[in-house]
Amino acid sequence: MSDTEQLPATAVAAAPEQLTEPRRRPAWLQNPAAKYSLLVVWAAMAAYFWFAVPGGLFHTTGTFRSIFGSMQAMVLVFLAMSAVITLVVGEFDLSIASVMGISATTAAVLGGLHDVNPVLACLAAIGVGALAGAANAFFVVVMGVSSFVVTLGMGTVWMGVAEMVSHNNYVSMSSPGLKSFATTSVLGMPVAFYYGVGLALVLAYLLAWTPLGRSMIFIGANPEVARLAGVRVAPIRFGAYVAGGVLAAFAGILIVASVGSFDNSTSSSYLLPALAAVFLGTAVIQPGMFNPLGTLVAIYFLQTGILGLQLLGYDTWIQNVFYGLGLVVAVTLAKVVRDRAKGA
Repeated sequence: MSDTEQLPATAVAAAPEQLTEPRRRPAWLQNPAAKYSLLVVWAAMAAYFWFAVPGGLFHTTGTFRSIFGSMQAMVLVFLAMSAVITLVVGEFDLSIASVMGISATTAAVLGGLHDVNPVLACLAAIGVGALAGAANAFFVVVMGVSSFVVTLGMGTVWMGVAEMVSHNNYVSMSSPGLKSFATTSVLGMPVAFYYGVGLALVLAYLLAWTPLGRSMIFIGANPEVARLAGVRVAPIRFGAYVAGGVLAAFAGILIVASVGSFDNSTSSSYLLPALAAVFLGTAVIQPGMFNPLGTLVAIYFLQTGILGLQLLGYDTWIQNVFYGLGLVVAVTLAKVVRDRAKGA
């Protein structure tokens, strides 16, 4: 499966008179209408809410923190980046929300019910996330089963295991040190906000500037051609699943650290928002490609829209509608961009 296609570079002999032509614009300035249109729409939407929301509630510091520094936004950043890693190599992982859930449950049960040191509990949770990613990779990469089927099934498995471990109860873990790890205020924002931004920047650098990142994109475009070119396709695909599982585990740890507890029944509610942000992110920065920075923009775009509509008086149902429509529109935009690239 591949969501992006890369065309081989074509060498063109330049005529002498062409050597005097002015340099092309930097890549980030080329085709700005396609690359930055979502940012324009985001600004327009924010401007509308600025004037439409009664009582000036939208343009307050509290609203700003609700958009960028809410627990949900911070968790979605890590969960969406987990999805980006596997999608870049041409694979689906529909188990990320359940992996987040079993990891959060592991940390909360060990730290809250069994008095395990919070650091060790979190390390165990990360280990569970890595194990879940490795299980997905075994069936998909080693056994050759469809990633859609495997991750959908394993997601259900991990959800059931989490219910068994927690006895289907709401599990709490009180740890001031762990809470400060996620909620300490830095320049008016929770420190976890900066973790997410840093993660997106690191992944963007990895994909754009390192041999590993370019190999991942190459595999996502055409795994067979990548294999013939000498790229170690299987280990990279396997590693992508494991890394995705670890990031999903971090998302679970952030929930436990922020609120001091976890309710496993809420895990599935995070999957659609994460996927909506990832696909919507293909419409910005690097159109037609899964990219971390575009995903980051999409997360806060969706958060802005949902909060603005709620401040206008819409009930909580608007969140599901907005995320669902966002995913459909995002996939449609990705297809349009891809079709235009093929026809160019």
